Amino acid sequence: MKTLLRTLLALSLIVWMGAEVFFPIVAAITFSTLQPDTHTAGTIVGQLIRILHGMGLVSGMVALAVMALAPARGIYKPRAVLAPMVLVVAMIAFTVYSQYGIIPAMERDRIAAGGAIDVGGLADATTEHFNKLHNRSELVEEAVLLMGLATVVLMARAETTRT
Repeated sequence: MKTLLRTLLALSLIVWMGAEVFFPIVAAITFSTLQPDTHTAGTIVGQLIRILHGMGLVSGMVALAVMALAPARGIYKPRAVLAPMVLVVAMIAFTVYSQYGIIPAMERDRIAAGGAIDVGGLADATTEHFNKLHNRSELVEEAVLLMGLATVVLMARAETTRT
């Protein structure tokens, strides 16, 4: 049982952090390949970010459940998993904010701009708001990645202080 729980924890963190690390690469390749058609590239990346968030939310819940069970099963000391649990809760909260706050607002801006955000030009208020939200989205994803990396480090440290 201990091996199964540790494996589930590792896999959940690997899936989430792997997706966070590779998403910007996929987005960059998508935009460079479809450079003349930013609307299509944005649509593809928008769908991918929704998938990334779904993966993150499921992975986060699995990681949280395993971390909650681990001290009771004698896998980790309770204090060793407290900080990683707080980080995972924050990661989930940031992901929910991005998925259900930022992305819908960006979609509303895209629709308000006539379906393609680059039609209005950079001086358009809708485009400015969209770009502001896009920058915020990038910061949120970076924060999730950094918190995830900190979680991995803390869980590796917890391995050395197991009961």
